[in-house]
Amino acid sequence: MGTNPLVELRKLGQSPWLDFIERGLISSGGLMRMVSGDGITGVTSNPTIFEKAISGGREYDHQIRALADRGTGVMEAYKEIVAEDIRNAADVLRPVYDASSGADGYVSLEVDPDLAYDTDRTIARAEELFRAVSRPNVLIKIPGTREGLPAIEETIARGIPVNVTLIFSVKRYEEVAGSYIRGVERLAAQGKNPARVASVASFFVSRVDTAVDKLLDEVIPRWPGSPKAETAISLKGKVAVANAGLAYAKFREIFSAPRWKTLASKGARVQRPLWASTGTKNPKYSDVLYVEELIGPDTVNTMPLATIDAFRDHGKVTDTLTGKEKEAKEVLDDLGLLDIGIEEVCEKLVRDGVRSFADSYRALLGAIEKKLAEAKVA
Repeated sequence: MGTNPLVELRKLGQSPWLDFIERGLISSGGLMRMVSGDGITGVTSNPTIFEKAISGGREYDHQIRALADRGTGVMEAYKEIVAEDIRNAADVLRPVYDASSGADGYVSLEVDPDLAYDTDRTIARAEELFRAVSRPNVLIKIPGTREGLPAIEETIARGIPVNVTLIFSVKRYEEVAGSYIRGVERLAAQGKNPARVASVASFFVSRVDTAVDKLLDEVIPRWPGSPKAETAISLKGKVAVANAGLAYAKFREIFSAPRWKTLASKGARVQRPLWASTGTKNPKYSDVLYVEELIGPDTVNTMPLATIDAFRDHGKVTDTLTGKEKEAKEVLDDLGLLDIGIEEVCEKLVRDGVRSFADSYRALLGAIEKKLAEAKVA
């Protein structure tokens, strides 16, 4: 048998995570097989994933009937249902967590998306969720909005592991890393061991190409046959990887600076970049584009099931991140020459991402409410 490319990723310092959670996958042993056979070392979830799992399957019906018999309300039912899946997935990954001394083996659970612009309530909810799940290898997901930045710092300072989600721009990534470092400094100043908290910064990828390619398609007809049109054509499908590459270069810079080295000497862990939204949305592009082009040390790639299957089948493993910042910068510079501002694109993507997750969250609550009502009359 040939080598499994997913397993090979870890030799280059990248952790492959699964961007999917479903009760049937856990109870059937499917997740355990992916951990043991594919080297999967983490799981991420979001409201969209949970909404599809609960609305589309029957695995939750028994628990929902029990909750309905107890007269449980929608919000409490949501907490119990989600906490059970997260808890069980965390238990599957606990051996990875223990073997890595807490560096890996995490499951992510998102703070309610409708709190994305409310700092204080995000902090309170993060602590509530972490205590409800009651597992050390759980990352609480906090969105990388402006209001999320102080929430990240405070949550880390309280010793709660954090997955910062919905990061699209290098500028925002730098701000997120600053929030993490300040949180770790505060934790250490309390005399607590900074190694007790881990964090990842989820930098979204494919959505950037989807947005930018649309803008490039609008630009190309303006200058038919011109150098600008040729530049626009050449940039399609390249901006997202370049944007992530510059974030990785910033990561290397921040976490090699003297300020960080002081914390590292006390046991602090780097906040690894996590490449999110790595399923290829454009069928003209390789189905493993956002995995093969984003391999490097101290990173995570969280992939949907289809991407994991594709990469297992035909993925190529080589370091494609280290030392590539010059090429990445050239791509973003060329984009700027077309009057397409990457910061503006990324800011809109954050707002759209929050709105999308909030819509899925409300749909999830609606699905639970409907199933509770059906169980009461059954």
